[in-house]
Amino acid sequence: MEAGITTDFSHALDYGTYLDLDRVLNAQHPLSSPPHHDETLFIIQHQTTELWLKLILHELLSARSLLDGDQLPPALKRLARVKAVLRTMTQQWSVLATLTPSEYAEFRGTLASSSGFQSYQYRAVEFLLGNKNERMLKVFESRPEAHTMLRGLLDEPTLYDAFLALLARRGHAVPESVLKRDVRQAYVEHPELVPVYREVYENAGAEWDVYEACEDLVDLEDAFQAWRFWHLRTVQRTIGFKKGTGGSSGVDFLRKALDLTFFPELISVRTEVGT
Repeated sequence: MEAGITTDFSHALDYGTYLDLDRVLNAQHPLSSPPHHDETLFIIQHQTTELWLKLILHELLSARSLLDGDQLPPALKRLARVKAVLRTMTQQWSVLATLTPSEYAEFRGTLASSSGFQSYQYRAVEFLLGNKNERMLKVFESRPEAHTMLRGLLDEPTLYDAFLALLARRGHAVPESVLKRDVRQAYVEHPELVPVYREVYENAGAEWDVYEACEDLVDLEDAFQAWRFWHLRTVQRTIGFKKGTGGSSGVDFLRKALDLTFFPELISVRTEVGT
């Protein structure tokens, strides 16, 4: 103990109070009876994921706001943090993968119809990145606050919309049809946007920050897809091809998500560059 270390917290803020640890560390409530040893792992895995998703939302909303204000460098700083969080979340699947099929089967029934499909924060991230689906809102009708948040994000431009608007303000020939698209719909590829990106990539030195932003968005997509992939692999090694507890087809449902892309033109332009 060093002489200057604080030890009296009768009138001072301590670590546990600042972090509200009494509530955080008492938020794990296994439902198996008698309590199954591995259910605590399952709960903490998903609770920590939700905390990381909260941070991702915090950063993505800030990044979108910064793009709206033409502040590209700090927006990219936000995306760098999101990518770091996604890498951590991907590595975290290795912890859940220590749960064997037989161990999970012993308490899976206690989940009843609860499922990660019902994560409103995950759905919010998907909406912010462009994978919107109004039908998903029905899942959250019993949670008014979550439903209201998702309804708001459905009606608002995505992160990618904000970036494309910034490109237009910077003088790039972003088609009007892209700028005025219905933001309530899932983003789909606009082939007429690919030449805009080809110009950016073949003249990277002209606007390095825009070129860097394009690559950062691709990095973000790759990080998200890596998380999706290891989600699928972890589920497959734990429950095989059983149905999900929330009623989905399980692994087959997760596999379909791997075909989704948030920034399709940034992938397509790679075929055109240098040809």
